[in-house]
Amino acid sequence: MTARARIRDAAVSLFAERGIKGTSVREIAAEAGVSLGLVRHHFGSKEDLRAACDAYVLDRLMRLKEEILLDGRQPGAGPMPGAHPVVLFLLRYFARSVADGSPAADAMFAELVGSSQRWVQEHHGGRVADPGAYASLLVATEVGLLVMRAQVSRQLGADILGPDGHLRLSRAKLEFYSKPLLDEGSAELAYKALDRLEREHSVRRRSGTGRAASGGPASGGAVKGRAEQGRAGRGGGAP
Repeated sequence: MTARARIRDAAVSLFAERGIKGTSVREIAAEAGVSLGLVRHHFGSKEDLRAACDAYVLDRLMRLKEEILLDGRQPGAGPMPGAHPVVLFLLRYFARSVADGSPAADAMFAELVGSSQRWVQEHHGGRVADPGAYASLLVATEVGLLVMRAQVSRQLGADILGPDGHLRLSRAKLEFYSKPLLDEGSAELAYKALDRLEREHSVRRRSGTGRAASGGPASGGAVKGRAEQGRAGRGGGAP
């Protein structure tokens, strides 16, 4: 392994454990077994090193996801990887990165939403009315679990980023995705209620009595079309 790779791996490990603010470049150098100057030579500042770690972790997560699917160990399990030992380690880093609330974490989130949207369109094209919102919800659900790792782990009695806790949570997620909570009649009523609310909002927006939100729902037939598309595809459940 090259010195650059050792530095990167040491940084990923320490950032995941302590966060970027709680980790010094000197500690990263010591963990990697190199000089402080060599860290600065390869990566410059700590923020530049953090950006390199973010890019590496995101790329590794996506590559491992593909490898796991191609190997047949996780068929159709959605845009986030499963209980692979390396994946669990990378998810620890990602969880800490999101919790830190840095612009780099925002960029990672956006990348995951983009890749998830492509996955949704490829595997559920025509069945999901709004792939962008659907993908955002999927990723936010996964990231929310990571950010609330301590609370969820306490409820389960096992660390959700450890093998036992992660496998238990993964089984619960599979059940959640494969067994819709709403029956057909309840879902139909909910769609009709949303149709009515969107029509009322559209009327207020056109008349100037309501404030339109950026990227808000389209009016009239477009709204109805999206709702009908969602109803047509809801039977398959979430991926």
